[in-house]
Amino acid sequence: MLGYVTVGTNDLQKAARFYDALAGELGVGRMMEFGTGIAWGKPGGGAGIGAMAPHDGKPATVGNGVMLALEARDKDQVQRLYDLALENGGTDEGAPGPRGDDGFYAAYFRDPDGNKLNAFTMG
Repeated sequence: MLGYVTVGTNDLQKAARFYDALAGELGVGRMMEFGTGIAWGKPGGGAGIGAMAPHDGKPATVGNGVMLALEARDKDQVQRLYDLALENGGTDEGAPGPRGDDGFYAAYFRDPDGNKLNAFTMG
């Protein structure tokens, strides 16, 4: 059902470095680029992510309560995604670990523009 999600950015180069690293770990690359944005994913694959300057020309802002969840293969990949996020300008929002009692394992972080993401696996 979900085709792609777009986050706003005020610095496309910083966003590109951050999302290039995460997309590479997830086995996908850039699938579209133009002057104000980049999209990562695989045509015909799962949902993609785009980082774009807002169309209205106003500064990008963070949506309160909005979060992108990246499905990882396993706990090791959750850790790698978290580490890559922090190495590429992201900030910590919750270190990798179990959440609840149902096998949900996740790490939370923000991109350089403050957009919240997590990497998770169900086990």
